[in-house]
Amino acid sequence: MQKNRCGWVSSEQLCIDYHDNEWGKPCHDDQKLFEMLLLEGFQAGLSWITILRKRESYREALDNFDINICANYTDEKIQSLLKNEKLVRNRLKMYGIIANAKAFLEVQKEFGSFDKYIWGFVNGKTIKSNFANYRQAATTTAESDAMSKALKKRGFKFIGSTICLAYMQATGMVDDHSTDCFCY
Repeated sequence: MQKNRCGWVSSEQLCIDYHDNEWGKPCHDDQKLFEMLLLEGFQAGLSWITILRKRESYREALDNFDINICANYTDEKIQSLLKNEKLVRNRLKMYGIIANAKAFLEVQKEFGSFDKYIWGFVNGKTIKSNFANYRQAATTTAESDAMSKALKKRGFKFIGSTICLAYMQATGMVDDHSTDCFCY
């Protein structure tokens, strides 16, 4: 029997697996939170499936998203990333890796973990939506606006409100599964 999924899910197995096993599920692991922060930033202006298809290449190229290593990338490393045809080769996004890693480490230092800080934007609890069709979902919310503003102030890059909401969905801070989805 076919499972009913959110309308944005394609028939590609990679997309199905992401939807079924990650999207909307609470994540409290700083390493994973960092990975998703970078991936959502890389996605800006592109489709999410494009980034999902490149995810393993990003893991390989970015030292498995090791925050400490990424914070210390050099210009030479960024230049090598810009030559990697398996990645989205956008100069500003690549340099954003360094800025985001450094800002991430500062948040960890101040709050003890990035998880503790970032989940504060939803008071530590998943916001569960209640709509029949994914097209009814917002592209920004008061929470994503607040998150974007706060992260920008801390020096994060590629972190507009729409990206923040996508990040919140990806990490389970927001559960936007439609009411007809088996994950709802």
